[in-house]
Amino acid sequence: MKPRSELQEVIDLIASADSPVGMDAVYVHALILDKLTSIEQRLQTLEESAVE
Repeated sequence: MKPRSELQEVIDLIASADSPVGMDAVYVHALILDKLTSIEQRLQTLEESAVE
């Protein structure tokens, strides 16, 4: 699991001062987005390997 500091860029993009959601929820969402990006990259690599 990545520390908050590594996800700060994503947190800044999705954080909203007007949102009733707390910062912990923003961090969790950033972790989810980061993991989904990682999964997407792995899937793309697998798909490219299958074509060859």
